[in-house]
Amino acid sequence: MNLKPIKANMNEVELANANVLFSYRTPVALQIKSTGEVFKTSKYWSRTTSRHINQWVKEFTEPEKVKEKPQEYFDEFSNEVK
Repeated sequence: MNLKPIKANMNEVELANANVLFSYRTPVALQIKSTGEVFKTSKYWSRTTSRHINQWVKEFTEPEKVKEKPQEYFDEFSNEVK
């Protein structure tokens, strides 16, 4: 596991199978390494978190190719980090 601070309250955690974006302490987006697929939470947290997500996913793909998943999906990755 590798922690990569991006900016204030925005961090990327590299796991064996995925790169996970944390906004504040919440996992909100991820990229699956094996497929390159990018997912973001369907839950709205805040304008700042939305900005974090949009900025981060642009590194991997076009915004229209990003798929949404329920927040519970990302919470499972959070458990892997603990």
